[in-house]
Amino acid sequence: MLAGDFYDASDAELQADLSATRRWLTRYNATLEWSATDRHALLLERLGAVGQGVEVRPPFHCDYGFNIRLGEGVFLNFNCVILDVVAVSIGDRTQIGPGVQILAADHPREAAQRETGLEFGRSVHIGRNVWIGGGAIILPGVSIGDDALIGAGSVVTRDIPAGCTALGNPARVRV
Repeated sequence: MLAGDFYDASDAELQADLSATRRWLTRYNATLEWSATDRHALLLERLGAVGQGVEVRPPFHCDYGFNIRLGEGVFLNFNCVILDVVAVSIGDRTQIGPGVQILAADHPREAAQRETGLEFGRSVHIGRNVWIGGGAIILPGVSIGDDALIGAGSVVTRDIPAGCTALGNPARVRV
């Protein structure tokens, strides 16, 4: 799964990991009144890496958690979704608006392959000091370079170079 190979999401081990994450999310999403410091400690229990000064406002949703790496000072606003069947990394000081979806989970394009029930993932990398507006969707396999800006509601279907602004559906780099 982590290598981007096909996997069976109904595998018992994966189901156990998903169940453990759901239990953790139930705890985490009940922390809205907690201090950022106390929520940070809880993030460290499940996520792969959590830098200093990270804030993830609940509710938050993810598949596994342990495939997510958040750099220092990362901010995720309310109701973010990260489907982390493979690595999802978010660089230092990146700010992510409410309702953003970061989707590393993927499915075959051919109907016959989809009938097998197998899935795969493609890693998502978001650089340092990126700003992603509310409601944006980042699709599997996308990399967003340092200092980029993604407009609210944009659907990012391909890589965005460092320092660029991308807007729309599909997101296009603004020149």
